[in-house]
Amino acid sequence: MSLNPSSAIPDLPVSYEIRVRGRVQGVGFRPTVLRLALELQLSGEVRNDCEGVLIRVAGPPTAIAGLLARITREAPPLASIERIEQRQVALDTQDGFRIVESVGGEALTQICPDSVLCPECAKEIVDPLQRRHRYAFANCTHCGPRLSIIIATPFDRATTTMADFKLCDACHHEYHNPADRRFHAEATACRGCGPKLSLVRLHARAARFDQHAMLDELDTVVSLIKRGQIVALKGLGGYQLCCDATNLEAVVRLRTGKKRAAKPLALMARDLDVIRHYCTPTAYEEQQLRSREGPIVLLRALGPRRLPDAIAPGLPTLGFMLPTTPLHLLMLREIDEPVVMTSGNVSDEPPIIDDATAMTCLAGIADYALTHDRRIECRVDDSVLRLVADKPLVLRRGRGFAPAPIRVPPGLEEAPELLAMGGELKSTFCILKNAEAILSQHIGDLKNAEAFNDFQRIQSLFAGLFAHTPRALIIDRHPEYLSSKLARSRAQTEKLSLIEVQHHHAHVAACLADNGRSLDASPVLGIVLDGLGYGDGELWGGEFLVADYHGFERLGTFKPVALLGGTRAAHEPWRNLYAHLMAEMGWSQFEMNFAELEVYTDLANRPRSLLDAMLRNNIQSPKSSSCGRLFDAVAAVLGICREQQCYEGEAAARLEAIVDDDTMHLEDDALAYPFTIPNLPDSGLPYIEPIAMWNALLGDLILETPPGAIAARFHKGLAKVLVTMTRKLARSDQEAPRFDTVALSGGCFQNAVLLQEVTRRLQAAGFTVLTHSRIPANDGGLALGQAIVGAVRLISAGN
Repeated sequence: MSLNPSSAIPDLPVSYEIRVRGRVQGVGFRPTVLRLALELQLSGEVRNDCEGVLIRVAGPPTAIAGLLARITREAPPLASIERIEQRQVALDTQDGFRIVESVGGEALTQICPDSVLCPECAKEIVDPLQRRHRYAFANCTHCGPRLSIIIATPFDRATTTMADFKLCDACHHEYHNPADRRFHAEATACRGCGPKLSLVRLHARAARFDQHAMLDELDTVVSLIKRGQIVALKGLGGYQLCCDATNLEAVVRLRTGKKRAAKPLALMARDLDVIRHYCTPTAYEEQQLRSREGPIVLLRALGPRRLPDAIAPGLPTLGFMLPTTPLHLLMLREIDEPVVMTSGNVSDEPPIIDDATAMTCLAGIADYALTHDRRIECRVDDSVLRLVADKPLVLRRGRGFAPAPIRVPPGLEEAPELLAMGGELKSTFCILKNAEAILSQHIGDLKNAEAFNDFQRIQSLFAGLFAHTPRALIIDRHPEYLSSKLARSRAQTEKLSLIEVQHHHAHVAACLADNGRSLDASPVLGIVLDGLGYGDGELWGGEFLVADYHGFERLGTFKPVALLGGTRAAHEPWRNLYAHLMAEMGWSQFEMNFAELEVYTDLANRPRSLLDAMLRNNIQSPKSSSCGRLFDAVAAVLGICREQQCYEGEAAARLEAIVDDDTMHLEDDALAYPFTIPNLPDSGLPYIEPIAMWNALLGDLILETPPGAIAARFHKGLAKVLVTMTRKLARSDQEAPRFDTVALSGGCFQNAVLLQEVTRRLQAAGFTVLTHSRIPANDGGLALGQAIVGAVRLISAGN
């Protein structure tokens, strides 16, 4: 039983061992404990070990009680205390209080995510009177690299890539001075003893500062960017490519070199004043921009100035972040305009972290490289989020968020150790240990060889950092996912249990876990809308599942329509349009009623005889209930991204972008496009039938209705039928409805218009609505759902 020091006899000294669990290493926790203990005149010691922080303390009971209270109240900014355990022990008396060497062992503590530059360090590097003036690697216990440099636990300098840099006398004094904020700051350094910048003119020619009449590397880079040059920058978790965002020629050249035709480019600005020239962020968005996670935040581009359309083609939003490291701040403070700050790679490959590779692979894109000699141990991409009704929606979980753990839902505290492998796109994995789910950072598309290698390498790193030995591997049912194939091979080699979890059930479970829903809670209706996932021998993508962590039942779906050309349908929206129109009305009816439309002429010039033969003979045209492909088809009929999508979700994003707000919010609901809900002939399952929607939409095209109004009527009509289906499925023969809570998941719910409209209407209908916040609604959150479902099955089986 835990003892309370305040209940002991006040005048008699006692001694306690206090265990602090959570994110308490590498965040200045030991110095804080030391300071508090000295103020309270307590004796003892504090150390890091693989379970967190261990305090052994002696003194008056009231003083120890004060220490316990203040530890929670005055914890460092980056700390996250999960629980504090205490027990009375006998200690050898000693004078004073001290920090002692860390102790190794099985890792039971958390790894702190990389954190953006803190205000104190930011002031220091711009102050000419400070010895770290203009030093690009300043940090302290409140900020700086963590996951990107860690090699092993406990988190000490010797177990990071900073071990290569011996502290100078001045830094050594700060490191051992309890009054200094760099006391035991493991990545601390200065210009004399720490990492150093190096500016390289690519194609193996060294840059000379006198060529630019500049003082140092940073001055030169600022000059280069202002002159329209592209610079490869070695950032915190990987190389980045930067250029002047207002310089169209530089932006186009960067896009061409990266082979990134249309996907939005991330931006960085010196401060909020610069951002406000181009966007009008809300107070909550500004709060997210200034947060210690420092993500890229999607903002409406409604400022008085405009950036070239090439930054985010066809989209009304810009992805901005503020300077995340001293290097970024020192660069940006001399630049009055935003800069592109995108990942240093080609196409969809992961950002480069190796210097030699960067010099070779980025030479065709960048003119110069600003690099340094601190090794990046773990690749970490920037996080991305958007605000929907002032609630954060994480789209990509990376720097600042990963690998912060997520407490398992109540009732799963005894979950065994396991590894969930996630999906194949937007890949992440998740390990379960000590009642915590640790979701990896975004890794990417596993069909890319480097991403697949990274997927395995980071798993190996996490296994060491967290002393993790899984008892089971959890995978998606899809037989061709590379993550699942890898797990099957490993399970056979290591004699591990293998558990398959259906794709959309994992999405629902991830949403429930994201909201902390307990194991014994009643089932919910999960509405999962995405591109596709392997169902029960079929391809699903628009599903209504009554589900909890234990299992699910499919209650409804979208109309199954052929994926014309198989996987090509996901890249060429016109294929989905043709397949939908043929499934709904056939060519004769389409020609008879809508031959005057431009889209008719376009489709008539396609190889129709071949396409019809594929549909008729079921060749390369499997059917799928995909909601994502319905979005593609609607975008295509409007001429948006009809021929080809340059990145996943482009057509849907562009369709959302043109939604007319007045039509969406002021127009009569009766004009929203209608859908019906008949039953599938074979299974009797109710499904969303879009034939009426297509007739109304095509009729609006004949009437030359503006595309923005058409897009709004589609979104509104889809939201209405989702609520209608929900109410239909909630009915039962009993008095009480079958469910009262709805969980929304899947990549389609990254669409802010759809998410807000569906949420509003469901709540108005009396349902409680659960949405994602900490975990992506897309496949980036899939591994968390897999892990929780897998744990429940193992517990239920007595494993």
